[in-house]
Order: sequence, then structure tokens, then C-alpha cells
Amino acid sequence: MKSLRYLLKRILQMIPVLFVAVVVIFLLMRFLPGDSALATLGDKIDPRAYEAIKEERGLNASIPEQFAIYFSNLLQGDMGTSVIYNEKVSALIGTRMVTTICLALIATIFTVLISLPLGYLAGVKRDKPADAVIRVFALIGLSSPAFWVGLLLLIVFGVQLKLLPVSGWGRSWPAHFRALILPGMTLAFSSIAVLIRNIRNNVIDVQEADYVDFGRSKGLSNWAISTGYVLRNALIPTVTLLSLRIIGMLSGSVIIENIFGLPGIGALLVQAVTGRDYAVVQGCVIVFVIIVLVVNVITDFLYSVLDHRIQLGGDEA
Repeated sequence: MKSLRYLLKRILQMIPVLFVAVVVIFLLMRFLPGDSALATLGDKIDPRAYEAIKEERGLNASIPEQFAIYFSNLLQGDMGTSVIYNEKVSALIGTRMVTTICLALIATIFTVLISLPLGYLAGVKRDKPADAVIRVFALIGLSSPAFWVGLLLLIVFGVQLKLLPVSGWGRSWPAHFRALILPGMTLAFSSIAVLIRNIRNNVIDVQEADYVDFGRSKGLSNWAISTGYVLRNALIPTVTLLSLRIIGMLSGSVIIENIFGLPGIGALLVQAVTGRDYAVVQGCVIVFVIIVLVVNVITDFLYSVLDHRIQLGGDEA
């Protein structure tokens, strides 16, 4: 019951954040240089066609009137119609969202599966050769830009070894999975490096805590101490960092999807910005904001799972 109340409270808190995001992106798109009607007509401009397009899209109205119409339609679930694709924005984003969410999910899985064991190993093997090697790997990950990592993976695994596709999305789920391996690893590379360093430092700090010594004095096995005491407590601050990295992955998908030719929201957003497709840009940003808010709520729930002293709603046991 308490969890349900907390969830309802967080949903109510999302409403003003979403409203501010809608207002900001709406105003930014109107104040950017360029003209949506001119972008549609191109170089050959017919004054009558130009005025007709502005009238059709409501661009002749004042900014407050345009926002009132857009917000009223948004409350009814209508994000508008894309001027580039001539399709409802909600349907357009719906078809592209699967790709972006799958990409972020694959990148998150890579991040957790690689950073967790390496970070823990570096922490328990502090100042030993294994720790030094892992720290060098993390340093390389921190200093390597995503586009360079993506191109390197493309050349090695796509062009030379021909193990994975260099671009595209495929037509089946096995093909989708293969198409997401290289962009997923590219997106996760820097996050893996950041989490390795974070987990290593957390493990070192937790190992020196009094409750770990108390567990050893009780005669608990090394496995029980490692999992129940060290790793579990070391992951509590890492959850916050991981949620921030997931949000960063979503923003990084804009670049990665264009490099690997994936039909996701990031690629759609770039096309919409260059084509002054206001409705699509606004819809994509709103979806990104919603995803960020949902990730934050999930992070709070993970806190309560990892540390039972933390209860949803702010009360401590």
C-alpha cells in the first residue's frame, strides 16, 4: 500500500516537470533560426503556397495561440502530424521507439555484465596486477569518444571479420539482436569504464567497514560476506550512477543510431531538426523526458531492494 502511494505521488510530481518540458521545447523550436514552411518548399518559393502552408500549420497565429492549440491536442493524445513523413507523430515515434529502447537495454546489459565483475575484482585485488590491468582498461574507456569506438568496432567486427552487420536493423528479431551488438557495445563502452571505477572504489570502502569485520567474526563464509555485505552495499551508490548513465545512453543514441543506420528515435530526431519538423521534435523530446522520469522512479525502487533500511516514501526502518 505504501509503495502504491509513493508511486502515485511520483506520478503527480511528473506532471509539472512534463509541463515545463513541453513549454520549453515548444518555445525553443519557435525561436530557432529557420522556417518550417520554407524548409518544406525548398529553394523555389511560391508566395501563395508559402502562405497556404503557414495557414495550414497554424504558423500565422501568435505564439500563445499556437501553444494553446498544441497543448489542447496533446492532452487528447494528439502530438500532431509530421510534415516530412505525413504521418501521425505518435504512430511514427511508436514504430521507432522499439529500436531505441532495445538499444538502451542491450547497452545497459553490457554495462552491468562487464563492469560489475571487473569492478568487484579490481576492488578485492587492490594494487595487484589484476587491479592495474582493469584500471588501464577503464582509463581507455573514459578517454575514447563514442564515435571513434563505433568506427573501430565497425572496421574490426563488421568489415574485416564480417561477424556482425555494419548497419541496418534487419527483418527478424535474431537479425535485430545482431544489429544491436556493435552499437550497444559502443554506447556502453564509456559507461562500463565509469562504473568499473565506481564499483572498485565502493568495494574498497565497504571492505573497511565495521559490519564486514563483524560478519567475519561471526564465522560467515567468504561468499556470504562478498555477496551479502560487500557487493550489496557497494551497489547502492552505483545504482544512482547507473541510472544517470542510462539517461546518458538515451541521449547518446542520437549519434549512435546515425552511425549504425538504426531506425530509432535518435535518428528520427536528427531528421526532424534539420527539416524543421516541429511536431516530431516536440514529440521525441517529450518521450525522452518521460523515459528519464520513469528511470528515476525505478532507481528509487531499486534502492529499497538493495537496502531494506530505505523505505519508499522517505521513512527509515
